[in-house]
Amino acid sequence: MIRLHTLGLAGALALLATVSAHAEGGDKAAGRTLVYTCAGCHGVPGYANAYPDYPVPKIAGQNEQYIINALNEYKSGDRTYPTMVAQAQSLTDQNIKDIAAYLSSITPTK
Repeated sequence: MIRLHTLGLAGALALLATVSAHAEGGDKAAGRTLVYTCAGCHGVPGYANAYPDYPVPKIAGQNEQYIINALNEYKSGDRTYPTMVAQAQSLTDQNIKDIAAYLSSITPTK
């Protein structure tokens, strides 16, 4: 009987850990609605900035944690590209997680 209770407790803890981890992560559906402004630069094939002249990176399919880190660095000012700083400062921590969850889940285009 003790073994059955222990097994039940272990199962409940595993379920709780899974739910907690998911609750802290991003929501792909919410992220999909937030990336519309990102697509204006990051979604255009062959797009490059006029000044400074460099190709705009494609972010579809990028690693989720990389996107979270990059947006948080723009938000804090550790990265300084003005357009991205302005965009990131308008995002909540949950927005950033949602965007990263969505972008990391899609297949990059060539």
